[in-house]
Parts: sequence; structure tokens; C-alpha cells
Amino acid sequence: MADLFSAEPRQPLAEALRPKTLDEVIGQGHLLGEGKPLRLAFQSGKPHSMILWGPPGVGKTTLARLTANAFDAAFIALSAVFAGVKDIRAAMEQAQQNLDQYGRHTILFVDEIHRFNKAQQDALLPFVESGLVTFIGATTENPSFEVNSALLSRAQVYVLKSLTDEEMRQLLAKAQKEALHDLEFEEVAIDTLVGFADGDARRFLNLLEQADTAARSARVQKIDAKFVENAMTLNARRFDKGGDNFYDQISALHKSVRGSHPDAALYWFCRMIDGGADPRYLARRIVRMAWEDIGLADPRALTMANDAAATYERLGSPEGELALGQAVIYLAIAAKSNAGYNAFNAAMAFVKRDKSREVPVHLRNAPTKLMKELGHGHDYRYAHDEPHAYAAGETYLPEGMAEPGWYQPVPRGIESKIADKLAWLRDLDRQARED
Repeated sequence: MADLFSAEPRQPLAEALRPKTLDEVIGQGHLLGEGKPLRLAFQSGKPHSMILWGPPGVGKTTLARLTANAFDAAFIALSAVFAGVKDIRAAMEQAQQNLDQYGRHTILFVDEIHRFNKAQQDALLPFVESGLVTFIGATTENPSFEVNSALLSRAQVYVLKSLTDEEMRQLLAKAQKEALHDLEFEEVAIDTLVGFADGDARRFLNLLEQADTAARSARVQKIDAKFVENAMTLNARRFDKGGDNFYDQISALHKSVRGSHPDAALYWFCRMIDGGADPRYLARRIVRMAWEDIGLADPRALTMANDAAATYERLGSPEGELALGQAVIYLAIAAKSNAGYNAFNAAMAFVKRDKSREVPVHLRNAPTKLMKELGHGHDYRYAHDEPHAYAAGETYLPEGMAEPGWYQPVPRGIESKIADKLAWLRDLDRQARED
């Protein structure tokens, strides 16, 4: 118990447990297991430039440091948040000095490489190309969009994954063995901490350290769910509101609605709300889903989406989120049609590449005597005066333009009735032309 209540300052847990060898790394088995890409790279005897892409707290910095250790190379770390071209040049001078004076190659690690602008990324190129440094970049964002092609082409991209629940429990066991010797956890407390860590090892270790500190203060030896709830700060998590994870989750929400799976749609909606997404943004996306994936198959979905957005504006959070959640459920179970969406896109594409066709004379407006004398509106057939309020055989497209058939209703929901009506109107047209 002496260790548990000791007041002596200690090294941060995340740093104390940082792996010193590749075998100590928890997670990333798809890259570090026997015969896997990064394991083979370490065994090759020759370092190569790479970009480590993955969420926070999955070992990107650790792997960069282990690379330097494995190849007995000097290690220079830059943060793209703070560094500029001047810092890059200073790092290159240091790398040259390491080579000239000590005969050591240099690993240059750039954390959050996606925050470097094009000029800063370009400043790295000559030194990567010459082999003065082996470049390792770390990013939470898709390097295809955030890293310029010249630098990307010179580095192998490795995708790192969030730690699984089982891997987080392995990390807990290691922490208890090496640093939290007398601290115990109930299963529900572990589940809660693992859930809030969200696959982020660094966050998990920080939570464990917070639990240890709180336990020391309260002089308790076993952490239960109530202690976690009352004594610890568990902040909102899940995603960077502007990052890939955000857009991956909105994509999952949209595709769950399109796939008619209300529970999945509600799950992703609640995940985003829980993670701090702006409900107004979600409301806009829900309205978009109604028009894109339900369309005229169920026009009530359009009304419900708009009403839910308006309800949120009136009530705010958290009450208004219920309206948005129920709209998500309705959209998921509604009949689906992208016929209107496809028709609009096809028409826009046609108009963009087509010539400017004249409005047929019989459809032109004729507000003046001259225009009437020129034939504007002549022979126009007023639909309401025709049988069935339909001018059978009439054409409304520009002269010489074939019927494009952009709108093709699906046999679902109200659109099945729309399809029947259109077929009947086309039949009237055919009869009129035959007469």
C-alpha cells in the first residue's frame, strides 16, 4: 500500500510504459506480426521513408522512435503544428552534422505532417530524395488529401488501427504490473474506462493515471463504476470535428439510412451527437438524405426532415435532438428512391455539355402585341382545357431534342403510382400521334 499513497512525483504513465522494443508494442498486429509489412521492414536492415496514418494514441510516435533504435540512427522530431521551413533547415543541418561527425544516419519524424503546407512539405523533398534523412510522418488525416503527391510517392503508407478492447485490457494489465501495483478495478469500471478511451492507448493510460491519482486522494484501493462516475472527468470523445473520422461517421449514418437499417442509423447519429457534432450540421445532412435517397417514393420523409430541423431550431439541445433522431428512424424505414436524384444529375450534366437550345415558339411568353404577331404562344394548348387536363401529343422540349427519359420512377412507395400515371400519359401521347 505504500506505493499507492506515495506522494513522490512519478513519470507520466504513458511515457513510463512506452515500448522499448517492437515485441512490447500492444496492437497493430496486422503490421507488426510475424511476416507482416512493418515487422519485415524492421528485419530488412535498411530503413525507408514512411507515413504512419491512424487515429490518436495508437503508437505512431513509438514506432518512429523504435525505428531509430532498430537502425541505430539519430532521431530528430518536429511537430508540424509549431515547426516551419526554418526548423526544417535546422534539422537538416543537424542531420548533416550527425553524418559528417558521427557517421550516423538520421530519422526525421514529423508529427501531424498534414498540418505542413505545400511549401513546408516541398522543403523536405530534396533531403528525402538525397537520402540524408529517412522521413517518417505521422498523421490522423488521409494522406491522399493532406500530403502532396511528390512527398507521398517517396514514402510507404502504413495504416494503423485503434486498439481493440482486448488490447486495452492487455495495456491495463501491463500498467498494473509495472506502475499501478496495488490498484484494482471492477469489471464495470474497466468497461467504462475502455469505452471512453475509444481505442486510444494514450488516452486510456491518462485515464488510468487519473484513476490512480483520485484513488490516492480518496485512499481507496479498488476502483468501481461509481468511483469512476463521481471522481473522474470523462470528456466527450470520438472524433475531430473536421477530420476523417467525422466524415467516416456521417458516411456511415447516410449509408445506414440508405440501407434501411434504423438501429444502425440511430447508432451513428447518437455517436456523432455524443462526440460533439453540431446538430444543425446533422439536420442539414438529414434533409439531404431525404431528397437524395427517399425522394418522391415517400414525400412525407421530406416534410419530416424539414420539420425536425425546424424543431431543433426552436428547442435546441438536448430536446431538439429527439426530433432529429426520430427523423433518422423514419428515413431509414421509408421507401427508397434515387430516381429524382439521378434525373436531376443527368439533366444537369446534359445541359452543361449541350448547346443553348431555343424555346419553342408555342411555349414562349407573349405579353406584347409584337410578340403575339411574331407567333409567341401561338397554338399553345392550355392543359386544363384538354381531356384529363393533359394535352396529349404536345411537346415541351426544344425542337430537335429527343425525349431523354431522365426520370425513371422506381416500383416502390408512391413512385410506383407515379410510374403508372406516366405510362398512362405516354399511352395518350401515342394515341394522339396515331390519330
